[in-house]
Amino acid sequence: MSRVAIIGGHGKVALHLSRILTGAGHEVSSIVRNPDHQEDVKATGAQPVVADVTKLSSGELADVVRGHDSVVWSAGAAGSSPEDTYAIDRDAAIRSMDAAREAGVDRYVMVSYIGARRDHGVPESNSFFHYAEAKAAADEYLRGTDLAWTILGPGALTTDPGKGTIEVSGEPQQNSVPREDVAQVAAVALGNPRTVGKFIQFNSGETPIAEALEVV
Repeated sequence: MSRVAIIGGHGKVALHLSRILTGAGHEVSSIVRNPDHQEDVKATGAQPVVADVTKLSSGELADVVRGHDSVVWSAGAAGSSPEDTYAIDRDAAIRSMDAAREAGVDRYVMVSYIGARRDHGVPESNSFFHYAEAKAAADEYLRGTDLAWTILGPGALTTDPGKGTIEVSGEPQQNSVPREDVAQVAAVALGNPRTVGKFIQFNSGETPIAEALEVV
């Protein structure tokens, strides 16, 4: 079994992922900024680690993730100001990649979104623009590292119960996917070397997750 560090550990996807991984016997360190979130993390079986990734240098963050086998980035500014969006979704994310390299943690899974790319097409007048820009920059940086990376591109996230099935496609039939299924995709991707170096765009579908990730 492996040791996994999840950054953004109190997010809904991250909490599902912690439960899935610890249930499978993995050891999970769940990194949160708010000390009040520790009990929620513990309830998933993960070990909470209180650290504000927006304030840590890459070297300090390397100390947090050192000794783990993989890092999952599942943090986000969640509709905050443009300044906070860039600080978290771009700058802190990039420092976490540098930290993983410095700490010798080769495997890195980024939770992004289905339309993430430099030419995302979101107009600057749209409130989503800054998030799209930040994610595009972070994902591009990750692709340029020598980490064993996977970028997950789910569509609109829902709180529906997970189905355990998805459709992997840049233009899937559905436009949303339960957060629980996103977490399951992350869990399966961590253990599947076929997903390394891949941007996996997906939404709800009819193919079992493990089977869907065998053909990406």
